Amino acid sequence: MKYLKNVVTLELSSEKCTGCGMCTEVCPHQVFKIEDRKALITDRDACMECGACAINCPFSAITVDPGVGCAYAVIKGKMKGGPPCCGDDSGCSCA
Repeated sequence: MKYLKNVVTLELSSEKCTGCGMCTEVCPHQVFKIEDRKALITDRDACMECGACAINCPFSAITVDPGVGCAYAVIKGKMKGGPPCCGDDSGCSCA
């Protein structure tokens, strides 16, 4: 499932990552993969910003602001009866 393009707050620090694979275990949308003993973000726009990866990363290599970005946009769109809208920063137009 894709949400909105280029609005996800997900960040991965390759310097902190040890390749433990916890992010691949807990991510419901398979946003991560392990390659050369490091995690990689494979599909940033598939992230729903649930925060499971950041909460479960034992090395604090992942950050994400749960409840903002795409999740917020989808909820805001539903409440207003229109398309997902994340606000002025994303370039989408809000109804």
